[in-house]
Amino acid sequence: MDTLTFLLAPFVASLILTGIHAYLGVHVVERGVVFVDLALAQIAALGTTIAVLYGFDPHGRGSYWTSLAFTFLGALVFSTVRAQSARIPQEAIIGISYAVASAAAILAMSKSIAQTEHLKEMLVGNILTVSWGEVRTTALVYGIIGLFHYVFRKKFLLISMDPVKAEKQGLSLRFWDFLFYASFGFVVTSSVAIAGVLLVFCYLIVPSVGAMLYAERIGPRLAIGWTMGTLVSALGVYLSLKIDLPTGATIVCTFGVILILMAVFRGVVRRAI
Repeated sequence: MDTLTFLLAPFVASLILTGIHAYLGVHVVERGVVFVDLALAQIAALGTTIAVLYGFDPHGRGSYWTSLAFTFLGALVFSTVRAQSARIPQEAIIGISYAVASAAAILAMSKSIAQTEHLKEMLVGNILTVSWGEVRTTALVYGIIGLFHYVFRKKFLLISMDPVKAEKQGLSLRFWDFLFYASFGFVVTSSVAIAGVLLVFCYLIVPSVGAMLYAERIGPRLAIGWTMGTLVSALGVYLSLKIDLPTGATIVCTFGVILILMAVFRGVVRRAI
């Protein structure tokens, strides 16, 4: 019972992460920009690193708003480049942004001796130590973002799945792209502080890819993605505690193993049919 009580907050946090990231992952995969979450997460981490250099608490409001400002800047950059019409592919800009943000964070950390351990914890993440206060705050932020996407779901889905048609209907791709990436920035800024860069990336991409193996329509893909994320989160958190392994890395590896099993199972079923 003590173990279950200890794991309850991390498990609820993982459910919240699964809910919003599995949905955003559908958009990201359809847009063909699978590394945008990784880039925005690293940009958010860079923002927190800069804030710490100026004396802010790594987990305080000053660091959070600085990190959010950096992600908005990244959102502005990504929304100005569309792979369908721009001369430079959007994925190239995303990759460059990730590399530069990573290098800049390393340089900044080298100047912050006192806060290095805190920064490493933020970058790697440790969802096992999440507090109920963080869970409530994250749930509130994600609920607002989820409502925003629900209200404008038709526009976001059209732009992600058929940008040519969206443009013909008079929608501004850059404006709606900025709104998408800006809302994405809110999610990433909160997620990185809880789970770290790599785990946030896995929550975004792996459930969506796993769902694509078995479904074409958005509804079934979301259902599969949410189910996969929930089960993998529970298993990963439990294994990390029982085997005494880093929680984030354990969940990431569990995601990888389950995705492989899902792909193998699909192959076996298709051959049998």
